[in-house]
Amino acid sequence: MNKLKWGVLSTANIGLTKVLPAIQKSENGVVYAIASRSERTASDAASHLSIPVSYSSYQELLDDPEVEAIYNPLPNHLHVEWTIKAMMAGKHVLCEKPLALKLEDINKLIELRDKTGLTVSEAFMVRYHPQWLTARKAVREGNIGLLRNIQGFFSYYNDDKNNIRNIKEAGGGGIWDIGCYPVTTSRFIFDEEPLRVASILEYDPETGTDRMSSVMMEFPSGQASFSCSTQLSPYQRMQIFGTKGRLEVEIPFNAPADKACRIFLSKGDFYFEDYELIDFPVCDQYTLQAESFVRTIRGEQDNHVPLEDALRNMKVLEAIFKAGKSGKWEDVC
Repeated sequence: MNKLKWGVLSTANIGLTKVLPAIQKSENGVVYAIASRSERTASDAASHLSIPVSYSSYQELLDDPEVEAIYNPLPNHLHVEWTIKAMMAGKHVLCEKPLALKLEDINKLIELRDKTGLTVSEAFMVRYHPQWLTARKAVREGNIGLLRNIQGFFSYYNDDKNNIRNIKEAGGGGIWDIGCYPVTTSRFIFDEEPLRVASILEYDPETGTDRMSSVMMEFPSGQASFSCSTQLSPYQRMQIFGTKGRLEVEIPFNAPADKACRIFLSKGDFYFEDYELIDFPVCDQYTLQAESFVRTIRGEQDNHVPLEDALRNMKVLEAIFKAGKSGKWEDVC
């Protein structure tokens, strides 16, 4: 089977250090071309990662008929614009999260996808990792009784005003960058959508981006809550509580590609917890994501994170921002 040829828009750090090496390890894809607004930057990245073709403009890459699919890790505010341009050029698109910053933009992408028949997906790599698939299976099989509550935390420290994550106009801030992860994983585990949310958002006085947030989500079957911050000590953890047990995902989001991961299944009481460690072999969630995306393009499976899922996740994120301003519970419309 011929490997699908990927083209990459920009030399963003996440692409160079995580996603592109992962695609290069995949069984059904190859990184064929990379583009930057600088010819030297594109050439250097191509040389460093042994990518055959480099371009000094994004449009040149889109015009290359050899490129079949695009990986789009551009700054958040450019995701929709260049995803649309890639689709108009006949390319499938795997776009970094958040796919868009406005609900109506995802509706535009859905409309264009339906017209073109192209595969477009938001790059939530966590949805492909065996630890999350196992956690979901364990909940569905009743291993913790009835699922009632999920709690999470995700933080890192970055107060550089010039960093793209701290530029409001570029879609910076904690909710867009990392808060979206406990939202999507809570939805994934509950397998239903939140009804309403409440939130407290603290904004950096210099950058205007949200730097610390606490969120509550009411689901039909229970509740989920999380805190996230771009200016706290780095940490991440997700806990899933049922009526008869608890699951704890040790490294829920930045699962390492070179180390084994594990989740804890506990059915004991507070003082005498009886843990069962569920270990997972070393794997790269970005490789699994890329391989799944190619199988979807080739009609071998359904899209694991379709645009409809991106739309539902965006509805929650919009409600979080709205609740942060109103100080009230806001419906997820």
